[in-house]
Amino acid sequence: MPDRAPPPVDRLLPTDEARDLLALVRDIARREIAPTAAEEEDAAHFPRELFTLLSEAGLLGLPYDSAHGGGDQPYEVYLQVLEELATARLTVGLGVSVHTLATYALATHGTDEQRAAHLPAMLGGGLLGAYCLSEPASGSDAASLRTRAVRESGGDWVINGTKAWITHGGIADFYTVMARTGGEGPGGITAFLVPGDAEGLTAAPPERKMGLKGSPTAQLHFDGVRIPDARRLGEEGQGFAIALAALDSGRLGIAACAVGVAQAALDEAVAYARQRRQFGRPIADFQGLRFLLADMATRIEAGRALYLAAARLRDAGRPFAAQAAMAKLHCTDAAMQVTTDAVQVLGGYGYTADFPVERYLREAKVLQIVEGTNQIQRMVIARHLVGPETR
Repeated sequence: MPDRAPPPVDRLLPTDEARDLLALVRDIARREIAPTAAEEEDAAHFPRELFTLLSEAGLLGLPYDSAHGGGDQPYEVYLQVLEELATARLTVGLGVSVHTLATYALATHGTDEQRAAHLPAMLGGGLLGAYCLSEPASGSDAASLRTRAVRESGGDWVINGTKAWITHGGIADFYTVMARTGGEGPGGITAFLVPGDAEGLTAAPPERKMGLKGSPTAQLHFDGVRIPDARRLGEEGQGFAIALAALDSGRLGIAACAVGVAQAALDEAVAYARQRRQFGRPIADFQGLRFLLADMATRIEAGRALYLAAARLRDAGRPFAAQAAMAKLHCTDAAMQVTTDAVQVLGGYGYTADFPVERYLREAKVLQIVEGTNQIQRMVIARHLVGPETR
């Protein structure tokens, strides 16, 4: 294991408030998250108490309006918070990103009454959210979802169907759910805010995953779940557009988390290379290994610059969907390469659970899949370059 803590990432932050915020996050990560990360991931333990702590510290609502309990932080700052959290433990960084994704529909398309009623508890009241778009037969082809919401004569909606691959499935306090209220295709989908304890809502046992074991991923079954029209978010038929807009921002969260995992792997590899001796000297003296570390660091810095450039476009109110797809694509591919290289640096030790790099490698893999596979990101980027595919 490393014999000393790595230096913090040198960040160019826009305000003194942002610098203080990152210092707070690093302190929480060092004291509360990192020390138990390996043990709890191995035990598939979800650290709900950490999310309560993060909520109390104001870290679950950073990019949202302070009028409803948010932090008024630009994405440029919020994403760097995610990166720091993911460096300490991906379950936590990704969990905050998913919670932010789940809150997006209400924060951006809810009425004033809806926001006043629900946002304070979501952003600073200890609640945890989940985002429900994917289904067993509609992952990348999300517009073909089959979960249906039918409006009854009294005005309530009744939801039936199954959602799949839901992060925080079964433990979330609220779910942002996309359900079909009209005909086929994206125009027939509407967004709803469903309480976690709604009658008729049940969760399957969590998926048995290769990595990210501390973060529960489960199917959700909606069996006659009844909710009032006051929990419909946006207009009928607007749900798919809301979902895609949320994913543009969510992909930046995944990119930042990927950089965090890669940074953790690099820190471990550098520390090991400095202290491991072969042929009478530290292996960090060997040019082949030095070049490998240099390439790892360069991939990380490039990824960080890419997600921050996309975040600054978002903060300026400019289009950023293509850049978000590029950031998600590059950063997650880079994390996969960096973690693979970190295992190589540690050699046989890297392949054991005594060192964390094998866990980082397993965690990096899922980031190439969630919130749009990297093949989907390439399709998004290509559409911005040359237009939609011809039929």
